[in-house]
Amino acid sequence: MTTVLQTPTLTRTLWLRQQLVPGQRGVQHVPDVVAHLLGLQAQDNLPPYLSLAARIDGFSPADLSDRIEDRTLVRFFTMRGTVHLLTAHDALQLRGWVQPALDRQSATNQTSRPANHLTTAELEAIVASFLADGPRSLADIGTALGAVHPDVPEEALRHVTRERLPLLQVPPRGLWRRSGGVVYAYADRYLGRPFVEADVEELVLRYLAAYGPATATDMTKWSLVTRLGPVFTAMAKADRLVRYLDDKGRTLYDAPGAPIADDLTLPVTLLGTYDNVFLSHADRDRIAPDEVRKHWMGPNGGTGSTMFVDGLLAGLWRVEAGRVVVEPFRQLAKRQSGQLRAEVERVEALLAVPAGG
Repeated sequence: MTTVLQTPTLTRTLWLRQQLVPGQRGVQHVPDVVAHLLGLQAQDNLPPYLSLAARIDGFSPADLSDRIEDRTLVRFFTMRGTVHLLTAHDALQLRGWVQPALDRQSATNQTSRPANHLTTAELEAIVASFLADGPRSLADIGTALGAVHPDVPEEALRHVTRERLPLLQVPPRGLWRRSGGVVYAYADRYLGRPFVEADVEELVLRYLAAYGPATATDMTKWSLVTRLGPVFTAMAKADRLVRYLDDKGRTLYDAPGAPIADDLTLPVTLLGTYDNVFLSHADRDRIAPDEVRKHWMGPNGGTGSTMFVDGLLAGLWRVEAGRVVVEPFRQLAKRQSGQLRAEVERVEALLAVPAGG
C-alpha cells in the first residue's frame, strides 16, 4: 500500500531537505550547500546571501564572495530562464540541459522576436570573436552585433544572445557590497573546462533530494525542462525512485532513503525576494499557497523579501534606514513573535556587514 503524505508533512520535509531547520542541517560549506540545492536563484545580488545565511551556521558574506572570485561558484542564466548561482561543475552541465527550454522561451519572447531569424551559429561567430580579449558588457555585445545586423534592434540582439549563448556574469557582479556593471564571458573559457552532457537521471535524484517528494511537473517548474514524466516512470520501474501519494491522490516520487519529516518544529525565517524553496514546485501548497503568494507576486516579479512561519509564506519584509521592517499577512502567536524578533536581529546583523566582511 502506497504511503499518503499530507501537505504539512511535505512542508516539513521540504524545509528539512533545504537545510533550513537549525540542528537538522547536513552540509555546511557554501559550495556544498549550493551543489545540494542545485543552485540558488540569483538575478538580484542579495537573495543568495540571505539564502545561505539561513542555511549555514556562522555564515559570512565573504564565504560567498570569495567563492565567486575564485570561480568555484558562478552566476549563470539557466533554470527557468533566470540567473542562478551554481558550482562550476553544475554550470557546465546544466546550461546544455536547459538550452532547448531557453530556445523555446526565446522564440516566444516579444523582446527577442526581431532577432529570432538569426541562428545561434551566426550570433556565436560574432560574439566569440568579440569576447576573445576578455569579458564585455551586454550593451557592448549588442553594439558589436548591431554593427553586423543594423536592421535588428540592439535590445533584441542583447536578449537573444543571453538566451542562446552560454555567457556567465563575472565579478564584481554578485560580490558583497561591491559595485560594478554586469559583464559577460563564455562559461567554458572563463572556467577553463569544457561543457559536459548532463546525466538526467542523476539530476532527478539530486532534485528530489533537495525538493522532493515531487512530481515530474514540479521538476519542470523548477527547470523549465519538459518531458520528464517518462524519466520518472522509468526510474521508478527500475526501483531507482520510490512512490508516495499526496492528499489529493497524486503520485509523488522520491529518492530512495531520503528523509520524511513527520514531526518537526519549523523556525520563523526571513529569506530574499527570490529563493528556490518557494519557486520549485508546480503545486505550491506545501510552501506558498496561491492565496498568500498573490501578496508577493507583482506584474514584473516579486514585490518584497519573504517571511515564512511554520514553513509557509506568511509576510514580506524590507529594509528602512538599516532596519528590517516586517509586514505579516496575519497576526502571529506570541511564540512566533519572539522568533521573528530574533530572526530580524540575525538578518540586520548580516546586512550590517561591510564590504569585504
